[in-house]
Amino acid sequence: MSPELISILVLAVVFVIATTRSVNMGALAFAAAFGVGTLVADLDADGVFAGFPGDLFVVLVGVTYLFAIARANGTTDWLVHAAVRLVRGRVALIPWVMFALTGALTAIGAVSPAAVAIVAPIALSFAARYRISPLLMGAMVVHGAQAGGFSPISIYGSIVNGIVEREKLPGSEITLFLGSLLVNLVIAGVVFVVCGGLKLWRQGAVSEDTDGDGGSGAPTGTTGEGDKGREGGEGGEGGGTTRTAPAPTVVTTRPDAVRLTPPVIATLVSLTALVVAVLGFDLDAGLTAITLAVVLSTAWPDDSRRAVSEIAWPTVLLICGVLTYVGVLDEMGTITWAGEGVGGIGVPLLAAVLLCYIGGIVSAFASSVGIMGALIPLAVPFLAQGEIGAVGMVTALAVSATVVDVSPFSTNGALVLAAAPDVDRERFFRQLMAYGGIVVATVPAVVWLVMVVPGWG
Repeated sequence: MSPELISILVLAVVFVIATTRSVNMGALAFAAAFGVGTLVADLDADGVFAGFPGDLFVVLVGVTYLFAIARANGTTDWLVHAAVRLVRGRVALIPWVMFALTGALTAIGAVSPAAVAIVAPIALSFAARYRISPLLMGAMVVHGAQAGGFSPISIYGSIVNGIVEREKLPGSEITLFLGSLLVNLVIAGVVFVVCGGLKLWRQGAVSEDTDGDGGSGAPTGTTGEGDKGREGGEGGEGGGTTRTAPAPTVVTTRPDAVRLTPPVIATLVSLTALVVAVLGFDLDAGLTAITLAVVLSTAWPDDSRRAVSEIAWPTVLLICGVLTYVGVLDEMGTITWAGEGVGGIGVPLLAAVLLCYIGGIVSAFASSVGIMGALIPLAVPFLAQGEIGAVGMVTALAVSATVVDVSPFSTNGALVLAAAPDVDRERFFRQLMAYGGIVVATVPAVVWLVMVVPGWG
């Protein structure tokens, strides 16, 4: 049995054990990376650690640390309140606002994980407050980032168009951009309907009662003691159970949740500084976030005392462990081996769909840009035969390798998982993994059918 095949089978075993025994998959992956790296690939410790995602580790820790402080001092409450006012209380519009915001950030040049790192904590805090499905909100943020991710001035778009030019393939910057935009827009629409978006529309608008009496700030189906007898009261149906009409939902908010206190103002300035630093000066999102968090912690230690413990450490272990193992696979040539095996198939259309699936599957666990950089050159030999349109194939590969970033093992999916407050993380992880699996299973085939089979370009 070849070393490459052994490494793939070990990865499958890791998935099975983690699923059936509830062991942290990251810890299993570290053990697998050590075993396969030393016994099969003949790597030393430095070779195994070469795949450790140090930059992603800092991003996960830094961003979740900063937003843990923001939750503690009421900044996220203030932002949620401002978002409700922006859409005039239509909570159903908020997921689309987050979709558009992340799309705009990536379209003007933000790296996709940076845009998600900025928007996801705000979006997921809003979802927790208004009992919106965290899967819906997280998916809207990630798909929004990918919708704008291939504009001609974006990072992803520039990289892919540069690869196409270097390989002397026909290209179309507009087709690449619109292809990704439309696919992610359609997926976002489907997710919105399936995950409760229509129910949000039926709820109507919410009203913010800033003179409330300390309510939780989440939509409820009851109004409290004073409403007994209005509907379903003591003599009505339900025998004294308090009931209200389903819409509009009345939301009460703590007065201090929407007050601009000095810590809130400082945190808002810090979040703005994070955006400017990442987008305007190309600074690292993780290092910038952790620096800002330390400054806030020093100024207001009471608000920040528990922030470090609220960093999603199990998620950090999970993601870093899996990506370290993927790094071992890359180091021993497993990914290249699989790609070359597919590229050698004599049926161009079959090779094309298999490359799309390899791009989707591997990208769910690794760098999307890295996978595109590896797969597009592998497609050159059969693209040169003229039976496959280069524009459609490149677009299909790009979409397949990025739309799966909702996976909790990808950078974007990991950021969403880490940013979600007040959720059962294991359950949310399984939801993201199941949704990512559905995307991986369906989208490459669909984009192949729509973009490759017709022979675009």
